[in-house]
Amino acid sequence: MITATGLQLRAGSRILLDDTTLRIQPGDRIGLVGRNGAGKTTTLKVLAGEGEPYAGDVTVGGEVGYLPQDPREGDLSVLAKNRVLSARGLDKILRDMEKAQTAMAELVDDGERDKAVRKYGRLEERFSSLGGYAAESEAARICANLGLEERILDQPLQTLSGGQRRRVELARILFAASESGAGGKSGTMLLLDEPTNHLDADSISWLRGFLKAHEGGLVVISHDVDLLDEVVNKVWFLDATRSELDAYNMNWKRYQEARATDEKRRRRERANAEKKASALQQQAAKLGAKATKAVAAKNMARRADEMLSNLDEERQADKVAKIKFPAPASCGKTPLTAEGLSKSYGSLEIFTGVDLAIDRGSKVVVLGLNGAGKTTLLRLLGGMETPDTGSMVPGHGLRLGYYAQEHETLDHDASVWENIRHLAPDTGAQELRTLLGSFLFSGEQLEQPAGTLSGGEKTRLALAGLVSSAANVLLLDEPTNNLDPASREQVLDALRSYSGAVVLVTHDPGAVEALEPERVILLPDGTEDHWSADYLELVQLA
Repeated sequence: MITATGLQLRAGSRILLDDTTLRIQPGDRIGLVGRNGAGKTTTLKVLAGEGEPYAGDVTVGGEVGYLPQDPREGDLSVLAKNRVLSARGLDKILRDMEKAQTAMAELVDDGERDKAVRKYGRLEERFSSLGGYAAESEAARICANLGLEERILDQPLQTLSGGQRRRVELARILFAASESGAGGKSGTMLLLDEPTNHLDADSISWLRGFLKAHEGGLVVISHDVDLLDEVVNKVWFLDATRSELDAYNMNWKRYQEARATDEKRRRRERANAEKKASALQQQAAKLGAKATKAVAAKNMARRADEMLSNLDEERQADKVAKIKFPAPASCGKTPLTAEGLSKSYGSLEIFTGVDLAIDRGSKVVVLGLNGAGKTTLLRLLGGMETPDTGSMVPGHGLRLGYYAQEHETLDHDASVWENIRHLAPDTGAQELRTLLGSFLFSGEQLEQPAGTLSGGEKTRLALAGLVSSAANVLLLDEPTNNLDPASREQVLDALRSYSGAVVLVTHDPGAVEALEPERVILLPDGTEDHWSADYLELVQLA
């Protein structure tokens, strides 16, 4: 169980939650929802014990599996397989068993050898109690269901893409919480922040089934409506306009109906109260003109104020970032060409012999299974990595704009303002403040470190940097990840209207439809083809 009492959360001086009590129990499958920046990620981080509340207490009983939006910590030299097995301590036990087995074979002294035998027996007994030799196959099964191939599991984490590392972390958490795991871990509380990011359609479908069957308690932040509809049995709505959390003890469909009804009730009650209060105020004004009626007039005015103050606060219309990609700078016919690109990590070949010509205003989608090198290709084109062979040839007037799905273009230690100044050094300060305001950054939030922003806020900041760039070739890697529906629609509208060239990597069919691509690049072979609606079915699978 996780319990929070008197909880207050802040971002700077802005109150996200105030004097709130929360409880998560086994069997709860809670969808934590709200607009980008409302405080969902901060709330989950504090409940997981990874952050401190401004006020209040959080008590955690039992095991917790926490998946942050952007896992960056840990020893990246560890093999992916061992990282997953470490969830039950199996990686260390296996290493110790190997050492004991070597000692058993090499020691000459009978006493020392008997000691090694006993140690091996204790380790094997512990290993068996934690799932034993079936654990590796179980971990591999979970990894496969999340789109992690066996060859990836034998690689160090440092050779994996950000999306692959995130899936390894998700696999580790689910392996610890899986029903077949010994040690009572099936009661693990799962706190998952956007778990479907970087997953293909089959993996998302499998994850829904896993979470729906999980009995240990779950809080999930997700913009995947289908996942919320199928999995959650309670909804917490974090209202940024009131710094409050509304709890709905019902599934997603009933929550949507209840919230719509609740909003209608609020508007109706406010309209009725305002009408009655207005009548009282008018009567008080008439009576106030007569000295003998002054007390009655004050009482009427006070009654009118009480009627209005006792109402539930009216929710203000949600603000939406005004996203419009830049007017592209003039350039030649083919601003970017790539010739014979190949990339490997150690002995693992990602792709080889990729040729690509990006003409002015062209729209290109890159497709391929997870791990085929889509993100790597964009990083090569954007100069974030160096190819093993081949080269990028800039054409006349090339100006690149790169959006990274892991927000690598942001300095997480620098403030929002410092980041936008770095991304647009030639733009005037007032123009940048206006730009940030249109992306919903203002006041003291400009001094907030970028690393403390939510995933959606980081996306908005990175997109603001693109808008100020006058780029004529945009490299976009999953630009709709972490965005609430309203903000996602803004990005799709920006894609529809942008006149420059775009190379897009996405699992979002809506983003592809908005782009209206002319060509598709299929990885890892680098095959180029004219776009056809038949490829749309591959977008979610790739």
